[in-house]
Amino acid sequence: MATSKASPQKPKPRLVVFDVEGVLIPKRRYLLFEASRRLSILSFLRMLWAGFLYEAGLTSLEKALRKVFKQLQGLSVEDLFQLYKKIPLLQGVTEVFEELKKSGCRTALISSGLPQAFVEDLASQFGCEYAFGLELEEINGRLTGQIGGDVIKTKGKALVLKRIQETEGFTSKDCALVADDRNNLPMFPLCATRVGYNPDFLLAYKSDAVVKGSLTEVVPLLSETPIGSHSVSMGNLFRETIHVAGFFVPVFTMYLGLLNLQVAFWISMVTLVYIASELARMLGLNVPILSKITWHAAIQPEIHEFVTAPIFFAVGITLSLIIFPPPVNYAAIAVFTLGDGFATIFGKKIGKHAFFYNKGKKVEGTIIGFVCAFLGALVFASPGKALVGAAVGMVVESLPTPVNDNITIPLAAGLAMILVP
Repeated sequence: MATSKASPQKPKPRLVVFDVEGVLIPKRRYLLFEASRRLSILSFLRMLWAGFLYEAGLTSLEKALRKVFKQLQGLSVEDLFQLYKKIPLLQGVTEVFEELKKSGCRTALISSGLPQAFVEDLASQFGCEYAFGLELEEINGRLTGQIGGDVIKTKGKALVLKRIQETEGFTSKDCALVADDRNNLPMFPLCATRVGYNPDFLLAYKSDAVVKGSLTEVVPLLSETPIGSHSVSMGNLFRETIHVAGFFVPVFTMYLGLLNLQVAFWISMVTLVYIASELARMLGLNVPILSKITWHAAIQPEIHEFVTAPIFFAVGITLSLIIFPPPVNYAAIAVFTLGDGFATIFGKKIGKHAFFYNKGKKVEGTIIGFVCAFLGALVFASPGKALVGAAVGMVVESLPTPVNDNITIPLAAGLAMILVP
């Protein structure tokens, strides 16, 4: 769902720049679950660790990429290309480029993670005028493990975009950007319109608009086409129904007299089974029931990746059960499951006003989420504690934070309620 639209005063862009991983193709599918199939378990874990360090902000993208591609040393370039060809496009990608082409926009693909030849292949599919990726070093058709190119540098993407602008005679007013993570921030000053597509917390704050869902929803933000009415897809509704259903964990725990540690243990066991089912799904193996649930509940671009949301959801509930004493732990889970779930549903359905600090969240959704969180917490806690827990939980829900809100919401709500006399 698009959360805001471009200002009518902004001219229609003449050049639209797209990040590739996470916008056109699944973000983590290429290296972790395609190329790594040709590697040992140890090499896969090293790649996973390098990616984790970058995502956590503990290393630069260049260092992480060099460590990742070092694990691919000796792999045939042709084999790597064939693995890349197996990666599916995200929903709406082809339609977006068709619309932009009709409107006369020039397009550019700039990727830090894909090799130049691979990005050029994508660009040829969509009729893009520009394609930039990293440079692979090879000897006799096999990778040496070394990479180069401007795009892997800290401000390399901005340097590439400046060269395009100089070639075309464009200024920032002529350019728009669609991206998903902080690696693209250096290009923001060079573009008048910045759209975050399922963005990380920094882009959610700095983007002019945020889109979550089909990529086709970026088109109205790049033109004068009005945005249609809001809707909640069946997938989103199914996903949030599962989220809201988490409210029954404390209900059953409390009223059936179950031990918190016992419930936390069984939630952990189910989570481990889920992780195994997701790994199997990435390898093309379907696990009965679990894979089907994931398929229906996942949103774009999760559907082609390892879906982590259920893991964070389980962790949030488990930590609440273990850390906080009853009934605060139950009230914290109620704030988290009901508040966050209904805030998402109604934010998508009736939300019109995005928070200035987080374009991906709607004021209307958060208000309704607060009411539901308060009523849910009231089942377990006093009115004062329920009010404070709901208020703190929903403030945290609205914030763009580097930590998944499935964890921050219940922990913040529980801590706030403990401090209330």
